[in-house]
Amino acid sequence: MKTLFVSYRVSDLDRSLAFYTALGYVELGRVEAGEAGHLAILSFPDEPSASLELVHRPADGPVELGTGFDHLAIQVDALPDELVRLTEAGLTPAPIQHPGGPDGPRTSWLTDPDGYRIELVEWPPGHADGITAEDFA
Repeated sequence: MKTLFVSYRVSDLDRSLAFYTALGYVELGRVEAGEAGHLAILSFPDEPSASLELVHRPADGPVELGTGFDHLAIQVDALPDELVRLTEAGLTPAPIQHPGGPDGPRTSWLTDPDGYRIELVEWPPGHADGITAEDFA
């Protein structure tokens, strides 16, 4: 088994698509489901399949963030370069943090138009892509 993608309900599909494409996602396609909603399926250009689904259900009204979801984590290759690109695209990433100390990952946070938090992560040289059991040894 594997995780296929994360799905967010959004208040305004066009506004959210503008944010996520500025972040670097590309739209793979849409599903128009009438009153049941509209879906936009996204991935990063180098991903082999979808990793994010935006769900717009106008009849449900605006999104009200709950307390159960925390954030979406996205791996980047060079965090300082990415922050410059995102700022130039009109987004507002937070300054770089070092939550694991100077030899750990570098992170930055930003918030999408509906209030969902996104963590950008640059792993230190030689680290595996993603968190593995070795991180807890």
